[in-house]
Amino acid sequence: MKADPFAQLRLLDLQALDSALDRLAHRRRSLPETAEMQRLDALVAARHDDLVRAQTDASDLARQAAKFEEEIEQVRTRHHRNDQRMASGAITVAKQLQEMEHENATLVRRQSELEDRELEVMERAEAVQAVLDALESERDAHLAARAAAESRREAAFAEIDAEIERARAERTAVAGEIPADLLALYEKLRVSEGGIGVGAIERGRCGGCHLDLMGNEKADIRAAPSDVVLRHEECTRIMVRTAESGL
Repeated sequence: MKADPFAQLRLLDLQALDSALDRLAHRRRSLPETAEMQRLDALVAARHDDLVRAQTDASDLARQAAKFEEEIEQVRTRHHRNDQRMASGAITVAKQLQEMEHENATLVRRQSELEDRELEVMERAEAVQAVLDALESERDAHLAARAAAESRREAAFAEIDAEIERARAERTAVAGEIPADLLALYEKLRVSEGGIGVGAIERGRCGGCHLDLMGNEKADIRAAPSDVVLRHEECTRIMVRTAESGL
């Protein structure tokens, strides 16, 4: 294949832009903010079951406490009603008064039992609530840190994307100056050779694979017309002669 030496030099410019685009893409994929977000997501996920369990326990204990309070209130109401009836003088039969006094005594014991059980539940609820508060505080801190990391990542994305857009525009312009057959060869080699399709010959070395050229290779290159597109036998990449080739 033959191509104007200027077009071959522009191929080096194209490679530089493609390598820059590859670096930008890698930088975009490997931003530390992304790793930080993933780390924080993992921390939140790791405590999710503990948080749900604490929330469930707190809810269950709140229902138990409310139930005891309702029963206590019923006992108080019954006791108060009995007191009012006895104080009103409406009950004149001694046996009925005795029965009502006995019931009130039973109600007092029942209220005391219920209050003790309610206090026990409230103490358990207080302990669970402390755990829940700590877990929620930890989660909220992780979520706030994640939001901050995401904000930094979005700013970095915007900066990188702007650089990518500029590089792509420049690449389009440079690619337009390269013959179609040479450009197609370069693109094919770039795909098959890890992103590097061309390299400058620098100080007798292939710029694509960085291997030193043998004496016979250098002689062949010196003898080749300037418009011949050179290929390195070892790595198959295109080699471009420059003022620093050292031939």
